[in-house]
Amino acid sequence: MSNNLSGVIADHLAAATFESLPPAAVSRAKTRLLDAVGLIAAGVRAQGSQEILSLVAGWGGRPDATVLTTNQRVPAMNAAFANAVLMRSYDFEPVGADRADGAQIPSHITGTTASVALAVGEAVGASGRELLTAMVYGDDLAARLGHATGFDVYGGGDNTGTINVLGGTATAGILMGLDGEGLRRALGIAINQLGGTIDNINDKTLAFKLPIALSSRNAVFSSELAATGFGGPDDPIGGRFGFLAQWGSDRSDRSAITDGLGSDFFADAVIKPWPTCRASHASLDAAVQLVEQYGIRPDDVERCVVHVTPKTKAGFVGQPFAVGSSPEVSGAFSIVFAVATALLHGTVQLQHMGEPHMNDPRLASMLERVELEASLPADEVRTAEVEVWLRSGARHRVRVEQVLGDIHFAPLTEERIRAKFLSNIAWNGTITEAQAAGLRELVLGIDSVDDLGALPAVLAGRAA
Repeated sequence: MSNNLSGVIADHLAAATFESLPPAAVSRAKTRLLDAVGLIAAGVRAQGSQEILSLVAGWGGRPDATVLTTNQRVPAMNAAFANAVLMRSYDFEPVGADRADGAQIPSHITGTTASVALAVGEAVGASGRELLTAMVYGDDLAARLGHATGFDVYGGGDNTGTINVLGGTATAGILMGLDGEGLRRALGIAINQLGGTIDNINDKTLAFKLPIALSSRNAVFSSELAATGFGGPDDPIGGRFGFLAQWGSDRSDRSAITDGLGSDFFADAVIKPWPTCRASHASLDAAVQLVEQYGIRPDDVERCVVHVTPKTKAGFVGQPFAVGSSPEVSGAFSIVFAVATALLHGTVQLQHMGEPHMNDPRLASMLERVELEASLPADEVRTAEVEVWLRSGARHRVRVEQVLGDIHFAPLTEERIRAKFLSNIAWNGTITEAQAAGLRELVLGIDSVDDLGALPAVLAGRAA
Protein backbone atom coordinates (compact mmCIF):
# COMPACT_ATOMS: atom_id res chain seq x y z
CA MET A 1 0.00 0.00 0.00
CA SER A 2 1.23 3.49 -0.79
CA ASN A 3 2.80 5.52 2.01
CA ASN A 4 0.66 8.45 0.88
CA LEU A 5 -2.52 7.82 2.85
CA SER A 6 -4.40 10.62 1.11
CA GLY A 7 -3.53 9.16 -2.27
CA VAL A 8 -4.94 5.80 -1.24
CA ILE A 9 -8.12 7.43 0.02
CA ALA A 10 -8.48 9.64 -3.06
CA ASP A 11 -8.08 6.70 -5.47
CA HIS A 12 -10.65 4.78 -3.44
CA LEU A 13 -13.10 7.69 -3.68
CA ALA A 14 -12.52 8.15 -7.40
CA ALA A 15 -13.51 4.52 -7.99
CA ALA A 16 -16.85 4.91 -6.18
CA THR A 17 -19.84 3.27 -7.86
CA PHE A 18 -23.37 2.57 -6.74
CA GLU A 19 -22.83 -1.10 -7.53
CA SER A 20 -20.03 -1.24 -4.95
CA LEU A 21 -22.42 -0.39 -2.12
CA PRO A 22 -23.90 -3.14 0.07
CA PRO A 23 -27.71 -3.01 0.16
CA ALA A 24 -27.62 -2.21 3.87
CA ALA A 25 -25.45 0.86 3.24
CA VAL A 26 -27.92 2.10 0.62
CA SER A 27 -30.90 1.51 2.90
CA ARG A 28 -29.23 3.32 5.80
CA ALA A 29 -28.30 6.25 3.56
CA LYS A 30 -31.88 6.65 2.36
CA THR A 31 -33.11 6.70 5.96
CA ARG A 32 -30.54 9.35 6.90
CA LEU A 33 -31.43 11.38 3.82
CA LEU A 34 -35.13 11.21 4.70
CA ASP A 35 -34.36 12.39 8.21
CA ALA A 36 -32.18 15.18 6.82
CA VAL A 37 -34.83 16.45 4.41
CA GLY A 38 -37.46 16.54 7.15
CA LEU A 39 -35.15 18.52 9.39
CA ILE A 40 -34.27 21.02 6.68
CA ALA A 41 -37.99 21.65 6.32
CA ALA A 42 -38.47 22.03 10.07
CA GLY A 43 -35.42 24.23 10.45
CA VAL A 44 -36.96 27.22 8.69
CA ARG A 45 -38.86 27.98 11.91
CA ALA A 46 -35.78 27.89 14.11
CA GLN A 47 -34.18 30.91 15.70
CA GLY A 48 -31.80 32.62 13.28
CA SER A 49 -32.89 30.70 10.19
CA GLN A 50 -34.62 33.56 8.41
CA GLU A 51 -31.60 35.77 8.97
CA ILE A 52 -29.37 33.12 7.40
CA LEU A 53 -31.70 32.68 4.43
CA SER A 54 -31.83 36.44 3.84
CA LEU A 55 -28.06 36.70 4.07
CA VAL A 56 -27.49 33.88 1.58
CA ALA A 57 -30.04 35.32 -0.84
CA GLY A 58 -28.28 38.68 -0.64
CA TRP A 59 -24.97 37.14 -1.64
CA GLY A 60 -26.41 36.32 -5.07
CA GLY A 61 -24.18 34.50 -7.53
CA ARG A 62 -24.52 31.69 -10.02
CA PRO A 63 -27.90 29.88 -9.68
CA ASP A 64 -26.49 26.36 -9.25
CA ALA A 65 -28.69 24.87 -6.56
CA THR A 66 -31.74 25.54 -4.44
CA VAL A 67 -31.80 26.70 -0.86
CA LEU A 68 -34.32 24.06 0.14
CA THR A 69 -37.78 25.22 1.28
CA THR A 70 -37.31 28.40 -0.80
CA ASN A 71 -37.29 29.37 -4.47
CA GLN A 72 -33.79 30.82 -4.17
CA ARG A 73 -31.11 29.36 -6.43
CA VAL A 74 -27.57 30.26 -5.42
CA PRO A 75 -24.02 28.92 -5.83
CA ALA A 76 -23.82 25.30 -4.68
CA MET A 77 -21.50 26.10 -1.77
CA ASN A 78 -23.97 28.65 -0.41
CA ALA A 79 -26.94 26.31 -0.86
CA ALA A 80 -25.05 23.60 1.03
CA PHE A 81 -24.26 26.09 3.80
CA ALA A 82 -27.87 27.25 4.18
CA ASN A 83 -29.33 23.76 4.02
CA ALA A 84 -26.90 22.59 6.71
CA VAL A 85 -27.84 25.45 9.04
CA LEU A 86 -31.50 24.51 8.69
CA MET A 87 -30.81 20.83 9.29
CA ARG A 88 -28.68 21.45 12.38
CA SER A 89 -31.09 23.92 13.96
CA TYR A 90 -32.83 21.64 16.46
CA ASP A 91 -29.96 19.18 17.07
CA PHE A 92 -32.30 16.50 15.73
CA GLU A 93 -30.29 15.13 12.77
CA PRO A 94 -28.53 11.70 12.59
CA VAL A 95 -25.54 11.24 14.89
CA GLY A 96 -23.01 8.71 16.17
CA ALA A 97 -20.50 7.36 13.64
CA ASP A 98 -20.17 3.59 13.93
CA ARG A 99 -17.43 1.11 13.09
CA ALA A 100 -17.24 -2.65 12.53
CA ASP A 101 -18.01 -3.62 16.14
CA GLY A 102 -20.90 -1.15 16.41
CA ALA A 103 -19.02 1.18 18.76
CA GLN A 104 -19.63 4.86 18.14
CA ILE A 105 -17.96 8.23 18.45
CA PRO A 106 -19.86 11.51 18.77
CA SER A 107 -20.53 12.85 15.28
CA HIS A 108 -23.05 14.75 13.16
CA ILE A 109 -21.71 13.76 9.73
CA THR A 110 -25.02 13.64 7.87
CA GLY A 111 -25.60 17.33 8.48
CA THR A 112 -22.76 18.05 6.07
CA THR A 113 -22.75 15.15 3.62
CA ALA A 114 -26.49 15.27 2.93
CA SER A 115 -26.41 19.05 2.53
CA VAL A 116 -23.48 18.81 0.12
CA ALA A 117 -25.01 15.91 -1.81
CA LEU A 118 -28.33 17.70 -2.28
CA ALA A 119 -26.72 20.97 -3.41
CA VAL A 120 -23.97 19.59 -5.63
CA GLY A 121 -26.19 16.80 -6.92
CA GLU A 122 -28.69 19.36 -8.13
CA ALA A 123 -25.95 21.59 -9.56
CA VAL A 124 -24.36 18.86 -11.68
CA GLY A 125 -27.60 17.11 -12.66
CA ALA A 126 -26.78 13.93 -10.75
CA SER A 127 -29.09 10.95 -10.50
CA GLY A 128 -30.37 9.62 -7.21
CA ARG A 129 -27.91 6.74 -7.36
CA GLU A 130 -25.03 9.13 -7.87
CA LEU A 131 -26.19 11.22 -4.92
CA LEU A 132 -26.41 8.17 -2.65
CA THR A 133 -23.01 6.88 -3.78
CA ALA A 134 -21.27 10.16 -3.04
CA MET A 135 -23.02 10.52 0.30
CA VAL A 136 -22.17 7.00 1.46
CA TYR A 137 -18.50 7.34 0.53
CA GLY A 138 -18.28 10.74 2.21
CA ASP A 139 -20.01 9.46 5.34
CA ASP A 140 -17.63 6.52 5.48
CA LEU A 141 -14.51 8.66 5.19
CA ALA A 142 -15.68 11.05 7.91
CA ALA A 143 -16.63 8.18 10.23
CA ARG A 144 -13.25 6.51 9.75
CA LEU A 145 -11.40 9.76 10.41
CA GLY A 146 -13.42 10.29 13.57
CA HIS A 147 -12.51 6.88 14.93
CA ALA A 148 -8.90 7.25 13.82
CA THR A 149 -8.44 10.39 15.90
CA GLY A 150 -10.23 9.13 19.01
CA PHE A 151 -12.39 12.22 19.27
CA ASP A 152 -13.44 13.30 22.78
CA VAL A 153 -16.59 15.43 22.78
CA TYR A 154 -15.51 17.01 26.07
CA GLY A 155 -12.03 17.86 24.80
CA GLY A 156 -12.97 21.36 23.65
CA GLY A 157 -12.99 20.88 19.87
CA ASP A 158 -15.96 20.22 17.62
CA ASN A 159 -15.41 17.49 15.05
CA THR A 160 -18.36 18.69 12.98
CA GLY A 161 -15.85 21.30 11.80
CA THR A 162 -13.07 18.81 11.06
CA ILE A 163 -14.08 15.35 9.86
CA ASN A 164 -17.18 16.84 8.23
CA VAL A 165 -15.10 19.06 5.95
CA LEU A 166 -13.15 16.07 4.65
CA GLY A 167 -16.17 13.78 4.33
CA GLY A 168 -18.13 16.54 2.63
CA THR A 169 -15.23 17.18 0.25
CA ALA A 170 -15.28 13.51 -0.71
CA THR A 171 -19.02 13.75 -1.40
CA ALA A 172 -18.67 16.92 -3.48
CA GLY A 173 -15.62 15.69 -5.38
CA ILE A 174 -17.26 12.41 -6.34
CA LEU A 175 -20.37 14.19 -7.63
CA MET A 176 -18.19 16.60 -9.62
CA GLY A 177 -16.40 13.67 -11.23
CA LEU A 178 -12.93 14.46 -9.90
CA ASP A 179 -10.31 11.78 -10.52
CA GLY A 180 -7.97 10.48 -7.82
CA GLU A 181 -5.49 13.30 -8.24
CA GLY A 182 -8.29 15.87 -8.21
CA LEU A 183 -9.74 14.41 -5.02
CA ARG A 184 -6.32 14.44 -3.36
CA ARG A 185 -5.99 18.10 -4.29
CA ALA A 186 -9.46 18.79 -2.91
CA LEU A 187 -8.59 17.16 0.41
CA GLY A 188 -5.41 19.23 0.46
CA ILE A 189 -7.42 22.42 0.07
CA ALA A 190 -9.99 21.29 2.64
CA ILE A 191 -7.35 20.64 5.31
CA ASN A 192 -6.81 24.40 5.50
CA GLN A 193 -10.42 25.01 6.57
CA LEU A 194 -10.90 22.90 9.70
CA GLY A 195 -11.94 24.14 13.12
CA GLY A 196 -14.67 24.71 15.65
CA THR A 197 -15.06 25.06 19.41
CA ILE A 198 -17.42 23.34 21.79
CA ASP A 199 -17.81 26.69 23.55
CA ASN A 200 -20.54 27.35 20.98
CA ILE A 201 -22.52 24.81 23.00
CA ASN A 202 -21.10 25.56 26.44
CA ASP A 203 -22.29 29.15 26.03
CA LYS A 204 -25.60 28.08 24.41
CA THR A 205 -25.17 30.14 21.23
CA LEU A 206 -26.69 29.92 17.76
CA ALA A 207 -23.14 29.55 16.44
CA PHE A 208 -23.33 25.85 17.38
CA LYS A 209 -24.94 25.43 13.93
CA LEU A 210 -21.99 26.90 12.06
CA PRO A 211 -19.28 24.19 12.08
CA ILE A 212 -21.53 21.78 10.17
CA ALA A 213 -22.63 24.53 7.79
CA LEU A 214 -19.16 25.96 7.20
CA SER A 215 -17.93 22.41 6.62
CA SER A 216 -20.57 22.04 3.92
CA ARG A 217 -19.61 25.29 2.23
CA ASN A 218 -15.89 24.60 2.50
CA ALA A 219 -16.29 21.09 1.11
CA VAL A 220 -17.91 22.38 -2.07
CA PHE A 221 -15.39 25.21 -2.35
CA SER A 222 -12.48 22.77 -1.97
CA SER A 223 -13.74 20.51 -4.74
CA GLU A 224 -14.55 23.39 -7.06
CA LEU A 225 -11.10 24.89 -6.56
CA ALA A 226 -9.40 21.52 -7.00
CA ALA A 227 -11.20 21.10 -10.32
CA THR A 228 -9.25 24.11 -11.63
CA GLY A 229 -5.95 22.37 -10.88
CA PHE A 230 -5.30 24.23 -7.63
CA GLY A 231 -3.77 21.97 -5.00
CA GLY A 232 -2.59 21.62 -1.41
CA PRO A 233 -0.24 19.42 0.64
CA ASP A 234 0.80 16.08 -0.86
CA ASP A 235 -0.68 14.02 1.98
CA PRO A 236 -3.19 16.20 3.81
CA ILE A 237 -4.53 13.35 5.93
CA GLY A 238 -1.47 11.26 6.77
CA GLY A 239 1.35 13.75 6.22
CA ARG A 240 3.83 15.08 8.77
CA PHE A 241 1.49 17.89 9.81
CA GLY A 242 -1.66 16.55 8.19
CA PHE A 243 -5.07 15.82 9.66
CA LEU A 244 -4.01 12.90 11.84
CA ALA A 245 -1.04 14.77 13.27
CA GLN A 246 -2.97 17.97 13.89
CA TRP A 247 -6.25 16.54 15.16
CA GLY A 248 -5.32 13.13 16.50
CA SER A 249 -1.68 13.26 17.64
CA ASP A 250 -0.60 10.13 19.54
CA ARG A 251 -4.21 8.87 19.59
CA SER A 252 -4.28 8.38 15.82
CA ASP A 253 -5.05 4.91 14.49
CA ARG A 254 -4.46 4.61 10.75
CA SER A 255 -5.98 1.15 10.64
CA ALA A 256 -9.37 2.70 11.45
CA ILE A 257 -9.12 4.41 8.06
CA THR A 258 -7.80 1.58 5.94
CA ASP A 259 -9.24 -1.63 7.43
CA GLY A 260 -12.17 -2.78 5.29
CA LEU A 261 -11.95 0.31 3.09
CA GLY A 262 -14.24 -0.27 0.12
CA SER A 263 -16.08 -3.20 1.69
CA ASP A 264 -17.33 -1.82 5.02
CA PHE A 265 -19.22 1.48 4.97
CA PHE A 266 -19.72 3.43 8.19
CA ALA A 267 -21.88 6.44 8.97
CA ASP A 268 -24.07 8.04 11.60
CA ALA A 269 -25.90 5.18 13.28
CA VAL A 270 -28.54 7.03 15.30
CA ILE A 271 -31.86 8.43 14.12
CA LYS A 272 -32.79 10.63 17.04
CA PRO A 273 -36.18 10.15 18.71
CA TRP A 274 -36.03 13.54 20.44
CA PRO A 275 -34.64 17.00 19.49
CA THR A 276 -31.98 17.19 22.18
CA CYS A 277 -28.28 16.40 22.43
CA ARG A 278 -27.53 12.68 22.31
CA ALA A 279 -25.66 13.05 25.61
CA SER A 280 -29.04 13.72 27.26
CA HIS A 281 -30.85 10.83 25.61
CA ALA A 282 -30.09 8.07 28.11
CA SER A 283 -31.59 10.21 30.87
CA LEU A 284 -34.51 11.26 28.67
CA ASP A 285 -35.15 7.67 27.56
CA ALA A 286 -35.30 6.56 31.19
CA ALA A 287 -37.70 9.38 32.10
CA VAL A 288 -40.00 8.53 29.18
CA GLN A 289 -39.98 4.86 30.23
CA LEU A 290 -40.90 5.80 33.79
CA VAL A 291 -43.91 7.79 32.60
CA GLU A 292 -45.02 5.03 30.23
CA GLN A 293 -44.47 2.10 32.60
CA TYR A 294 -45.93 3.59 35.75
CA GLY A 295 -48.45 6.10 34.40
CA ILE A 296 -46.74 8.91 36.28
CA ARG A 297 -48.51 12.26 36.17
CA PRO A 298 -46.71 15.57 36.80
CA ASP A 299 -48.44 16.19 40.13
CA ASP A 300 -47.43 12.72 41.32
CA VAL A 301 -43.72 13.57 41.32
CA GLU A 302 -42.22 14.63 44.63
CA ARG A 303 -38.57 14.27 43.66
CA CYS A 304 -36.53 13.03 40.69
CA VAL A 305 -32.82 12.17 40.66
CA VAL A 306 -30.96 11.62 37.40
CA HIS A 307 -27.84 9.50 37.86
CA VAL A 308 -25.03 10.14 35.35
CA THR A 309 -21.23 10.00 35.28
CA PRO A 310 -19.09 12.82 36.70
CA LYS A 311 -17.95 13.65 33.16
CA THR A 312 -21.52 13.99 31.94
CA LYS A 313 -22.55 16.20 34.84
CA ALA A 314 -19.51 18.43 34.36
CA GLY A 315 -20.14 18.69 30.62
CA PHE A 316 -22.36 20.95 28.57
CA VAL A 317 -25.57 18.95 29.14
CA GLY A 318 -25.08 18.84 32.91
CA GLN A 319 -25.35 22.53 33.68
CA PRO A 320 -28.36 24.21 35.34
CA PHE A 321 -31.06 25.15 32.85
CA ALA A 322 -31.68 28.77 31.92
CA VAL A 323 -33.74 29.94 28.93
CA GLY A 324 -31.09 32.45 27.89
CA SER A 325 -30.92 34.33 24.60
CA SER A 326 -31.06 31.16 22.46
CA PRO A 327 -33.86 29.07 24.00
CA GLU A 328 -33.69 26.24 21.46
CA VAL A 329 -29.99 25.77 22.17
CA SER A 330 -30.49 26.00 25.93
CA GLY A 331 -33.13 23.29 25.83
CA ALA A 332 -31.32 21.00 23.42
CA PHE A 333 -28.25 20.83 25.66
CA SER A 334 -29.78 20.35 29.11
CA ILE A 335 -30.46 17.02 30.80
CA VAL A 336 -32.62 18.52 33.53
CA PHE A 337 -34.76 20.36 30.96
CA ALA A 338 -35.22 17.18 28.92
CA VAL A 339 -36.13 15.06 31.93
CA ALA A 340 -38.48 17.66 33.40
CA THR A 341 -40.23 18.04 30.05
CA ALA A 342 -40.58 14.27 29.72
CA LEU A 343 -42.11 14.05 33.20
CA LEU A 344 -44.61 16.72 32.16
CA HIS A 345 -45.46 15.54 28.65
CA GLY A 346 -44.10 12.01 28.25
CA THR A 347 -41.78 13.16 25.46
CA VAL A 348 -39.76 16.09 24.13
CA GLN A 349 -40.70 17.43 20.70
CA LEU A 350 -40.15 20.59 18.68
CA GLN A 351 -43.08 22.40 20.27
CA HIS A 352 -41.24 22.17 23.60
CA MET A 353 -38.08 23.87 22.31
CA GLY A 354 -39.22 27.46 22.66
CA GLU A 355 -40.15 30.10 25.19
CA PRO A 356 -43.87 29.25 25.58
CA HIS A 357 -43.00 25.88 27.14
CA MET A 358 -39.79 27.07 28.78
CA ASN A 359 -41.62 29.88 30.59
CA ASP A 360 -44.49 27.62 31.65
CA PRO A 361 -44.82 27.66 35.47
CA ARG A 362 -45.39 23.90 35.38
CA LEU A 363 -41.92 23.43 33.89
CA ALA A 364 -40.39 25.69 36.53
CA SER A 365 -42.10 23.64 39.22
CA MET A 366 -40.85 20.35 37.76
CA LEU A 367 -37.30 21.67 37.34
CA GLU A 368 -37.24 22.36 41.08
CA ARG A 369 -37.88 18.65 41.66
CA VAL A 370 -35.24 17.30 39.23
CA GLU A 371 -31.67 16.81 40.47
CA LEU A 372 -28.56 15.63 38.63
CA GLU A 373 -26.14 13.40 40.52
CA ALA A 374 -22.67 12.30 39.38
CA SER A 375 -23.14 8.82 40.81
CA LEU A 376 -22.40 6.41 37.94
CA PRO A 377 -18.97 4.89 37.21
CA ALA A 378 -16.79 6.91 34.85
CA ASP A 379 -16.99 4.32 32.05
CA GLU A 380 -20.81 4.50 31.84
CA VAL A 381 -20.97 7.74 29.83
CA ARG A 382 -23.70 6.33 27.57
CA THR A 383 -25.79 5.15 30.52
CA ALA A 384 -28.21 6.90 32.84
CA GLU A 385 -30.56 5.99 35.66
CA VAL A 386 -33.59 8.05 36.60
CA GLU A 387 -35.22 7.62 39.99
CA VAL A 388 -38.53 9.16 41.04
CA TRP A 389 -40.21 9.44 44.40
CA LEU A 390 -43.98 9.87 44.20
CA ARG A 391 -46.21 11.67 46.66
CA SER A 392 -47.94 8.33 47.24
CA GLY A 393 -44.73 6.99 48.77
CA ALA A 394 -43.87 4.83 45.76
CA ARG A 395 -40.36 4.90 44.34
CA HIS A 396 -39.38 3.82 40.82
CA ARG A 397 -36.05 3.61 39.01
CA VAL A 398 -35.18 2.90 35.36
CA ARG A 399 -31.70 2.30 33.98
CA VAL A 400 -30.94 2.78 30.26
CA GLU A 401 -27.79 1.35 28.69
CA GLN A 402 -28.88 1.00 25.06
CA VAL A 403 -30.49 4.29 24.12
CA LEU A 404 -33.39 4.43 21.69
CA GLY A 405 -32.44 5.36 18.13
CA ASP A 406 -29.26 3.30 17.70
CA ILE A 407 -29.70 1.13 14.59
CA HIS A 408 -27.51 -1.63 16.03
CA PHE A 409 -28.92 -1.95 19.55
CA ALA A 410 -32.21 -0.03 19.92
CA PRO A 411 -33.44 1.08 16.49
CA LEU A 412 -36.48 3.21 15.86
CA THR A 413 -39.24 1.34 14.07
CA GLU A 414 -39.98 2.22 10.47
CA GLU A 415 -43.29 3.69 11.61
CA ARG A 416 -41.59 5.91 14.16
CA ILE A 417 -39.09 7.15 11.56
CA ARG A 418 -42.02 7.89 9.26
CA ALA A 419 -43.87 9.72 12.03
CA LYS A 420 -40.79 11.80 12.84
CA PHE A 421 -40.42 12.82 9.20
CA LEU A 422 -44.09 13.77 8.84
CA SER A 423 -44.01 15.69 12.12
CA ASN A 424 -40.97 17.66 11.00
CA ILE A 425 -42.61 18.45 7.67
CA ALA A 426 -45.78 19.54 9.47
CA TRP A 427 -43.70 21.82 11.70
CA ASN A 428 -42.59 23.64 8.54
CA GLY A 429 -46.18 24.83 8.14
CA THR A 430 -46.25 25.30 4.35
CA ILE A 431 -46.06 21.75 2.96
CA THR A 432 -49.31 19.82 2.65
CA GLU A 433 -49.83 16.28 3.91
CA ALA A 434 -50.08 15.04 0.33
CA GLN A 435 -46.83 16.77 -0.57
CA ALA A 436 -45.16 15.30 2.51
CA ALA A 437 -46.26 11.79 1.56
CA GLY A 438 -44.98 12.30 -1.97
CA LEU A 439 -41.70 13.69 -0.68
CA ARG A 440 -41.17 10.67 1.56
CA GLU A 441 -41.84 8.33 -1.37
CA LEU A 442 -39.44 10.32 -3.53
CA VAL A 443 -36.58 10.17 -1.01
CA LEU A 444 -36.99 6.50 -0.16
CA GLY A 445 -37.06 5.69 -3.88
CA ILE A 446 -34.30 8.10 -4.81
CA ASP A 447 -32.13 5.34 -6.25
CA SER A 448 -34.68 5.18 -9.09
CA VAL A 449 -34.74 8.95 -9.68
CA ASP A 450 -32.90 10.42 -12.66
CA ASP A 451 -33.69 14.07 -11.95
CA LEU A 452 -33.24 15.52 -8.46
CA GLY A 453 -35.14 18.68 -9.37
CA ALA A 454 -38.43 17.32 -8.06
CA LEU A 455 -37.19 17.36 -4.48
CA PRO A 456 -36.57 21.11 -4.08
CA ALA A 457 -39.84 21.78 -5.92
CA VAL A 458 -41.82 19.81 -3.33
CA LEU A 459 -39.97 21.39 -0.41
CA ALA A 460 -40.77 24.84 -1.76
CA GLY A 461 -44.44 23.92 -2.15
CA ARG A 462 -44.31 24.08 -5.95
CA ALA A 463 -45.24 20.46 -6.64
CA ALA A 464 -48.10 18.19 -5.67
